[in-house]
Amino acid sequence: MTTPSTPAPEQTGPVPPATPRSWLRDHSELGVGALLLALGVLVLTDALTMDVDITQRGPVGPKTVPVVVGIGLLLVATLLAVDVLRGGRGQAEAGEDVDLGEPADWRTVLLLSGVFLGSAVLIEPLGFPAAGALLFWGAAYTLGSRRVDRDPLIAAVLSLAAYALFDKLLGVPLPGGPLMGVL
Repeated sequence: MTTPSTPAPEQTGPVPPATPRSWLRDHSELGVGALLLALGVLVLTDALTMDVDITQRGPVGPKTVPVVVGIGLLLVATLLAVDVLRGGRGQAEAGEDVDLGEPADWRTVLLLSGVFLGSAVLIEPLGFPAAGALLFWGAAYTLGSRRVDRDPLIAAVLSLAAYALFDKLLGVPLPGGPLMGVL
């Protein structure tokens, strides 16, 4: 003979309040929203206080893009905050091929920093094409490419293309260095 089972009594006691630390941990994306908000305010403030020549012609001036970017940052910050406060959460990083248990590769970070700083120092005496080629080649080498027959050529082509794009097409003056007469 079977007896009817009795349901387990439900807990009716008070639910312990969440600690401030756990609430902040559960809503940590709000920090990103706050950073975007601060950045948007900074961009808008800088754009709106920009000194623009009164003789500027046309509807699009130097303030247009920074104002659009600043408004976009404020909009994204607001939407992110609303989503987080409604319970939305970002997915945890799956770490495709990254082993999160391994330490950071500080050698690569330091070498890349050295290549970047070296190109910044060499840009004035050597010019952008030469310093840019060293930057591209040094970054490729630091990140593991050992094709010394191909990489310097690719770096030189990329650097010359970037120089031509900025200096010749966009009108952004870049130092040409000793190659100024050749280019």
